[in-house]
Amino acid sequence: MDVMSDVNSMPASTDVLVVGAGPAGSSAAAWAAASGRSVLLADSAVFPRDKTCGDGLTPRAVAELDLLGLGDWVRARSISKGLRMCGWGKSAELQWPKGSFPVVGSAVPRTELDDRIRLNAVERGAVMAQSAKAVSVESTDNRVTSVTFKTADGLRTVSCRTLVVADGVKSTLGKQLGREWHQDLPYAVAARAYIKSGRSDDPFITGHMEIKDPAGGFVPGYGWIFPLGNGEVNVGLGSISTKKRPARVALHPLLEQYAEEQRKEWDFVGEVRALRSALLPMAGSVSNFAGKNWACIGDAAACINPLNGEGIDYGLEGGRLLAAMLDEPDLTQAWPNELRTHYGSAFSIGRRVVALGTQPGVFRVGGPLALRSRRFLNVLLRTMGNLITEEDKDLVARMWRTAGRVSMRLDQRPPFS
Repeated sequence: MDVMSDVNSMPASTDVLVVGAGPAGSSAAAWAAASGRSVLLADSAVFPRDKTCGDGLTPRAVAELDLLGLGDWVRARSISKGLRMCGWGKSAELQWPKGSFPVVGSAVPRTELDDRIRLNAVERGAVMAQSAKAVSVESTDNRVTSVTFKTADGLRTVSCRTLVVADGVKSTLGKQLGREWHQDLPYAVAARAYIKSGRSDDPFITGHMEIKDPAGGFVPGYGWIFPLGNGEVNVGLGSISTKKRPARVALHPLLEQYAEEQRKEWDFVGEVRALRSALLPMAGSVSNFAGKNWACIGDAAACINPLNGEGIDYGLEGGRLLAAMLDEPDLTQAWPNELRTHYGSAFSIGRRVVALGTQPGVFRVGGPLALRSRRFLNVLLRTMGNLITEEDKDLVARMWRTAGRVSMRLDQRPPFS
């Protein structure tokens, strides 16, 4: 039985306490439990629960699900061959690149995806506590000793050897421990909804690079339509923002307008439902996100790709990476160094590109030029999705890594300084 119906069954202590059962937290719990440690995975929600997200899974995310033994499961939900990029009267279908990752992507509603990944953690031995909200944390000298949860039966306190903070973009628990989000760095505002579509089994996820507000003004960002294979698509849009140049758009009306513009092309039926929006700190734009025996992962660590807004892959990877470091005597610098090694160069150059995109006219001028070159679009797909690893030795990979290292040398802000 995966649902803890009796809060008295919550252990008083555990080796690893994971707060947040999204992809990041559940991945960490799964890998930690597989190593033989006692693990408590706690979440304030009762699963299945919804999550504001585009639901898209790049090959990088599929690779992590393969490692968790969920590859067949996700491929049975839906498969995407690549990305269809549209704008300024042009369209190009791009296959996922061959390389270190699978050549397929997918899209699965978070109500299903998150529930399956956290069940994977339970199957590996983790104890699941639902409807348990972390309200306070006790620590001494930056070492966590316990976390207190609010449950239906009152407060429960659990002590732990290691705390994994995976409570999302707002990370209330992370804030209590000193996590700081730097809002002067690029972030995104995004909205998504679901709608019935006659093309819910389309083999390509689609991105529209030309988004205009109701007055005809250009919005820096992109729209998406991700087929779910279940009769519906996830339709959404995201806009790039910084503290200096905030996105001044009403997301919900803009999304409804975008969906209406795509109605005929995508054979939409009825109206959009479950329209929700979120704010996304990206590209590691946080500091003070680790202590001696605790660390933030996934969205709580701002591990969101600044070039496409995806965070599921980094959440899954981060959970696995942190689980391999549970014997580390002090995570305060070790964990930021680990993230810097894996994501530093890509995130650093990515947030520079995104900051450039907030400049007036950049998207308007650069977008049409980009869509004229299929070769450039293939490079763009590979770099936007961070589908390059150290094992890739081709020219594009070498240039991307070099540009990232140069960008990191110029950074003056943690975690990349």
